[in-house]
Amino acid sequence: MSKISVSTNENANPNQRTSLAKQSNFGKPVNSQSQATRHPLLKLAVHNQNLVSQKPQQTVNIPAGQWRSSQMPPPPPPPTSPRRSGSGTAEQERTSLDRRSQGQAAQGMPRELHLSMFEIGKPLGKGKFGRVYLAQEKRTGFVCALKVLHKSELMQSKVEKQVRREIEIQSNLRHPNILRLYGHFHDEKRIFLVLEFAGQGELYKILRKKRRFSEPKAAEYIFQMAAALSYLHKKHVIHRDIKPENILVGLNGEIKISDFGWSVHAPNSRRTTLCGTLDYLPPEMVEGKEHGAHVDLWSLGVLTYEFLVGNPPFEDLNGYAATYKRIAKVDLKIPDYVSPEAKDLITKLLQYNPDKRMSVDQVAFHPWIMKHRPTWENRGPSDQQ
Repeated sequence: MSKISVSTNENANPNQRTSLAKQSNFGKPVNSQSQATRHPLLKLAVHNQNLVSQKPQQTVNIPAGQWRSSQMPPPPPPPTSPRRSGSGTAEQERTSLDRRSQGQAAQGMPRELHLSMFEIGKPLGKGKFGRVYLAQEKRTGFVCALKVLHKSELMQSKVEKQVRREIEIQSNLRHPNILRLYGHFHDEKRIFLVLEFAGQGELYKILRKKRRFSEPKAAEYIFQMAAALSYLHKKHVIHRDIKPENILVGLNGEIKISDFGWSVHAPNSRRTTLCGTLDYLPPEMVEGKEHGAHVDLWSLGVLTYEFLVGNPPFEDLNGYAATYKRIAKVDLKIPDYVSPEAKDLITKLLQYNPDKRMSVDQVAFHPWIMKHRPTWENRGPSDQQ
């Protein structure tokens, strides 16, 4: 089954890992300072970043065989000049903006979405089922990413249910490290998803360019991932396809989990479906056993390793069978240059027995995270990646 991602790219890197599902590429990372001056929508995106009201939306239910339009989020407030000194804290400023945003939402009636409401900008990515474009909602000036999927191709590949599930799950998620799905609509031939614009693009491409991340940067990303996964699991959502290709980077350098095509809402059940990317599969999935939220913990361990080393821990050039065998045996070899604290976190996540894996809440307070936490907590906005 082909995978529908938040942003896809058919021109795959030859060094890119093999996936059991269609891999995604968001396009080239955007430098929010230099490119914003050259592209008006990027400039607006910088102003709009994080100013959308966090007011919960109603659950989106899409009956089989139907596609319904949803509503646009409340418009963001106009950009304001930053305070230089002595005029209040950043938290007070954000609170003020949130109140104004909610006030605007109360003033206007929600509208049905349609394509003529958007000014379409440059393409951000191309995939098997369509493209992703930078877009601006004309009335509010809100900048977003517009993902366009072709119904005929979805039906031909038999992934309609997967798309519905992705929409239903992602529409109801509200977390700073999870990509927002603001709404969706359709016409006769296409489905449109209105998504949050992640200005720096795909984390996978940033990682490939840098080869590997420094331990402070990797710890920052893993801390954010743990926070997002904790939020998902408390909502009984299992992502099941955590990997760098499915993580985007926002304009301020914060990560955004995307691509919920393989996600499931499973409050009381365990599943046996084989999905995700080969290098990130846990032993229980490789062996065809039932699995639950612990699969995301394994993937978090693999992600930590790849951030620090530059490649997945169980990747084997001898083929699928060799990789499967290494995963099943937890054949883990960590380079000497990785710190003892990081090694400890990786080994506590990459446990064969799912119940013995460290929880996401424990990850947030692991000594490796706590050691590097002051690095990003003391950093100003201008120091963000």
